Amino acid sequence: MYLYSRLMKSHKQINVGIVGCGKFISMFLSQSQSLKSICINTIVDIDIKKAKANCFNACLKKNIISFINFSKDINDIIENNTIDIVIEATGNAKVGILNAIKVIKSKKNIIMVNVEADVVGGKYLSDLASKHNVVYSMAYGDQPSLILEQIEWGLINGFDVIAAGKGTKYHPSFKESTPETVWDHYGIKKEVALSSGMNSKIFNSFITGDKSSIEMVAVANASHLNFPKTGLQYPAVGVNDISKTLIPKSLGGVLENSYQVEVISSINANKEIIDDNLRWGVFVVIKARNSYVKDSFKQYGINTDTTGFYSALWRPYHYIGLELAQSIYSIALKNEPTGQTKFYKADVATIAKKNLTKGEKLDGEGGFTVRGEGVSSQFSKKNNILPLGLSDGLTVKEDIKKNSLITLGMVETNFPEDIKIARDYQYSLIR
Repeated sequence: MYLYSRLMKSHKQINVGIVGCGKFISMFLSQSQSLKSICINTIVDIDIKKAKANCFNACLKKNIISFINFSKDINDIIENNTIDIVIEATGNAKVGILNAIKVIKSKKNIIMVNVEADVVGGKYLSDLASKHNVVYSMAYGDQPSLILEQIEWGLINGFDVIAAGKGTKYHPSFKESTPETVWDHYGIKKEVALSSGMNSKIFNSFITGDKSSIEMVAVANASHLNFPKTGLQYPAVGVNDISKTLIPKSLGGVLENSYQVEVISSINANKEIIDDNLRWGVFVVIKARNSYVKDSFKQYGINTDTTGFYSALWRPYHYIGLELAQSIYSIALKNEPTGQTKFYKADVATIAKKNLTKGEKLDGEGGFTVRGEGVSSQFSKKNNILPLGLSDGLTVKEDIKKNSLITLGMVETNFPEDIKIARDYQYSLIR
């Protein structure tokens, strides 16, 4: 809070390295020329030509682009002692974890746009960062960080934070969606989506529920809230009914218990858009701890449930990469993350999206072959699950029926040693 006032007093140049120059980073780059003290030093991407094109399309001036070091090798960031903060935005869990380990061990702060990597190995990476006295941070602009901000607002002000989450467009039938069908469900013309750099597979993960599971697991692992034992429910709820619905069942709500994450849908069972929906936003549900606070809710016109004790606060939009600077300044000026993995309470399991045959290759999050569902870390360990983030590119060793849980024993794995260490470390924390 009040970072801008602090920034105005600072004369420090903040040198930034970026790994992965896709849509999220392009949005950040479009703002970068308006940001004081931030210097884009190096951009690492497997496709340098495309990365440069994204910089140009993001309205970066040619002279600015000419001063950026473009590379395919992350060691050009690791070995550069002038870089203060690294943004990992590859979107690939395996690559992201390996990159993060290198960055952290090189004594550089890291912002993980890569939520996929965070839910696979975030507790290990967060603890590793603490060991090396650097900051490991979630990316402001992504919904997990914004949700955590609202949770902290509630807790710091003495409220009982009962639930938190985000809105999305979801219907049970969307579980079957593939990169070929995504744009009809998403509600945008395919030509428009692709011309603006929107990846069909990535955006399909928003529709199928993969991304919702990933993001809510990230929030659970970074807060006092839990992932629901029976999975996300996606109730179709308008903002004015959040405080009436995202409360325990004993009070007429939908929550199994207090203190859990949830996602609400912008469409109902008939796929009709509901009024005052929160498709693009985030929310938190709070509870008054005494009658005076409850009465204050009423006196000041605050929306509540029928008991008057529960209220909700929401933010209608998240601005994605357009507001990533918040994370950079928070680290550079306060040495603080904008969200950080604190626990290993939940995981994202891999579920067969169709009947799979021996020898078939999986294509991971948002693809044709599998989907993801949140589970407890205890369930993950007991059942030896294949984390969704590690599923892309693996070969199936046996026939697997649609909707079946996929375990590590069902696929051929050859994970790098650092991935194994990260997973084993987290499993060792379970008592």
